[in-house]
Amino acid sequence: MRTVAELLESLLDAQRRLLGREVHGAAAPTAAALRDTDPWHLAAELTSFNAGLHAHRESWGRLTETGTALCPVVDGEILPETPWPALTGARASGTELLVGHTRDEFRLFSVMGGRQGTFTEGDADAALELLAPQPHGAEAYRAAFPQAGPEELVEAVYSDALFRMPSQKLAEANAAAGGTSYLFELRWTAPALGGALGACHSLDVPLAFGTLDSPVGVQLIGGEPTPEAVALSHEIKEAWIRFVTTGDAGWAAYRADRQLTRVLDAESETLPYPEQASRRIWEGCCPAPFDLT
Repeated sequence: MRTVAELLESLLDAQRRLLGREVHGAAAPTAAALRDTDPWHLAAELTSFNAGLHAHRESWGRLTETGTALCPVVDGEILPETPWPALTGARASGTELLVGHTRDEFRLFSVMGGRQGTFTEGDADAALELLAPQPHGAEAYRAAFPQAGPEELVEAVYSDALFRMPSQKLAEANAAAGGTSYLFELRWTAPALGGALGACHSLDVPLAFGTLDSPVGVQLIGGEPTPEAVALSHEIKEAWIRFVTTGDAGWAAYRADRQLTRVLDAESETLPYPEQASRRIWEGCCPAPFDLT
């Protein structure tokens, strides 16, 4: 198993090959060197690198289908294992946890990638084979969403596998390990592009940090945020600040028997976990790390 430094070096080597040049100002594969790297430069290089991930499908497998190689690394040194089995197996203690996802996580990638409205049955089959829990996950998705077309199935399994189910299962595992979990789902639709983005990935970031005028905020919410957007941002910021300062997010903690979740919207409410069909498909399945060779 490789160390973080070795993995970072391999990523830099791959990026050099993908771009056909030396990465300008590439940092040494150490935490100290990365700390001194300009964040905008790092983001630009990562964007370029992610654009060529498919070239590494043979060695990096499922990771290349996610659209990004930015994720924690289970290296046996800094991170010995993923949190879900560590918590359920009593190898990690529960803690105060605020975790959540947006309703339509994958929509950002399908719209911005120009794929919305183009997914085929073959795309749906490939996505289900790649990401649904094995061995019967593909059949379970089709049974749970009988009216769903290829686009809905692709969006559901990508959203579940990469964002929604890891969040829900982390809240559940942390609570079972004695921690206090506060789970949320952002349901509010991004106003940009006539609402085509839905409640997409990254929408929670400018809302939570109050950076509605940031590049991401403008891209998803628009140049002139509505009073509704401002009010929702204030609500989320207050909840985050309250959690950081007191350990209480302001709504009922998640428990396996009630599954209470804060659904953030123009009129937010606390409800049983809203993605029940997906939760049942993934019941008993643990999010697995991506293999890197």
